[in-house]
Amino acid sequence: MGLVGVHENGNGEIPLSLGNKNKYKRMDSEQSDDFADDASYHHNQLERKKSIRKYVLACAIFASLNNVLLGYDVGVMSGAIIFIQEDLKITEVQEEVLVGILSIVSLLGSLGGGKTSDIIGRKWTMAFAAVVFQIGAAIMTVAPSFQVLMIGRVLAGVGIGFGVMIAPVYIAEISPTVNRGSLTSFPEIFINVGILLGYVSNYAFSGLSVHINWRVMLAVGILPSIFIGFALFIIPESPRWLVLQNRVDEARSVLLKTNENEKEVDERLSEIVAAAGMTNGEKNEEKAVWRELLSPSPSLRRMLITGFGIQCFQQITGIDATVYYSPEIFKDAGIESKSKLLAATVAVGVTKTAFILIATFLVDRVGRKPLLYVSTIGMTVCLLTLSLSLALLGNGKLGIALAVLCVCGNVAFFSVGMGPVCWILTSEIFPLRLRAQASALGAVGNRVCSGFVAMSFLSLSRTITVAGIFFLFSLLSAVSVLFVYKHVPETKGKSLEQIELLFQNHNEWQGSEVEMGDSEHLVQKA
Repeated sequence: MGLVGVHENGNGEIPLSLGNKNKYKRMDSEQSDDFADDASYHHNQLERKKSIRKYVLACAIFASLNNVLLGYDVGVMSGAIIFIQEDLKITEVQEEVLVGILSIVSLLGSLGGGKTSDIIGRKWTMAFAAVVFQIGAAIMTVAPSFQVLMIGRVLAGVGIGFGVMIAPVYIAEISPTVNRGSLTSFPEIFINVGILLGYVSNYAFSGLSVHINWRVMLAVGILPSIFIGFALFIIPESPRWLVLQNRVDEARSVLLKTNENEKEVDERLSEIVAAAGMTNGEKNEEKAVWRELLSPSPSLRRMLITGFGIQCFQQITGIDATVYYSPEIFKDAGIESKSKLLAATVAVGVTKTAFILIATFLVDRVGRKPLLYVSTIGMTVCLLTLSLSLALLGNGKLGIALAVLCVCGNVAFFSVGMGPVCWILTSEIFPLRLRAQASALGAVGNRVCSGFVAMSFLSLSRTITVAGIFFLFSLLSAVSVLFVYKHVPETKGKSLEQIELLFQNHNEWQGSEVEMGDSEHLVQKA
C-alpha cells in the first residue's frame, strides 16, 4: 500500500523523491545564478569605482603640470642666479629684480586667467599658460644680455600666473566631494616637485662652464609644459564651466566620469545649475562679476577676506625668500663652498616635497583648519629659532646645523598646511559665478606679496641683517595663527555649494565651526 497522494509505478517505485530532488536542484541553481549575478554586479561596480578614481587622479595630475613650471623656476633660479651674476655681470639690484619680477608679472596672468577661463574654459586656459611659458623660457635660455633675459622672464611670469590660478579651480570643480581636498592640494605638490627638480638641476649642471650652465638649467624647465599638450587629449572640461555655458548634458557626462554614484551626480548637477542661476533666469540679471567683487555683499566680503588674506599670509611669512635665497641664508650661517650651498638647498627641496605628501594624506581626514594651526605655529617657532641662531651662534658648526634644521623645519611645516590648504580654500569658498575671477584676485595677492618679499630680501638683509628679516617673518607668522582662528571655517566634507552657504550665516559661522548637519540645515532653509 502506498502513501497518501503518492502512486507507485509499475515497478513498485515511488517517483516523488526524484521529482523533489529535481525541484531542489532547480532552486539551488537559481540561487547560485542570483549569487553569481550579485558577485558580477559588485565586481563591475568595484572596477568602475577604480576606473573613476584613476581618471580623476589623472585629471588632477595633468592639471597640475603648470605648477611644476612655477616650482622649477623658483628652485632653479636660486642657484642659476649665482652663475648669471658671474656671466652677465649684473648688479645686486638687477639680481633682486630678476628674481622678484616673475612674481609681480605673474599677477597679470592671474588677473587675466580668471576672465580667460570664463570665456574659453578652464582646460584651454591651462594650455594657453603652457604656451606662453614655453616662449618665455626659450627666450631666457638664449638671452645674450640682462635686458633680453628680463623679456623672457616677464613672459614666463605671465604664463605661470595663468597656470597657478586655474589649476586649483579646475581640480576643485571636477573632484568628488569626499576627496576634493587631497586632489586640490596636487598643484602645491607639483610646485614642490618643481622646486626639488630645480635644486637638483642646479647641482647637476653647476660643473659646466659659467656661460652654459645657467642656460641649460633654465632650458630644462620647458620639458614639463610639453606634457601638457598630451594632457589636453585626456582631461575633460570643468562641468561647472559647461553649466555656465548652458551645456548641461555635457556637464552631466563629465560628472558621470568623475563621480562613483549616479544619484550623487544628479544631486551635484542640480546644485551646480541652481548655483549658476540658470533655473530661475538669474544668470542674465546678475551684476557684472568685477562690479560685484568691488561692492560685495556681507557674505562675499567674508569670503574675500578669507581667500585674499590666506593667500597673502602664505607669502609674507617668507616662504619664497627661504626658497629663492636659501644659498644666501646658508652662506650667512657659515657655509662657503658653492657645491655645499647647492647640496644644502637640495635637502630643503627634499624636505618640502616629502611633507606635502603628508598633507595630501591628511587634508580630507583631519580637515583644513587643524593643518593650518599646526603649520602656522610650527613655522613661527622655526622662523624665530632661525633668527636667533643667525644672530647669536655665528658661523660655527652648531650655527650651520641649526640654520639648516630650521630652514628645513620651516618648509616642512609650510608644506603640511599653509602651502596646500591656502589654494584648496581659495578654490572652494567662492560662488560658482565668481569663482574663477575671485580666485584670480587671491592669486594676485599671493604673487604681489611674493614679489615684494623676493625683490626686497637682499636689500633688507643689508639693512637689518638676515636674522632681523626672519624675526620679522616670525612675527607675521604669529599673526597668521590669529587670522586662521578668526577668519577660516572648516570646509572638509562639504560640497562647494554647501561651503558657499557657510558664509551666508554670519552668527553660526563666526566663533564656531559649522558642521555638516548645520550646512544641511542651511540648505533646507534656502
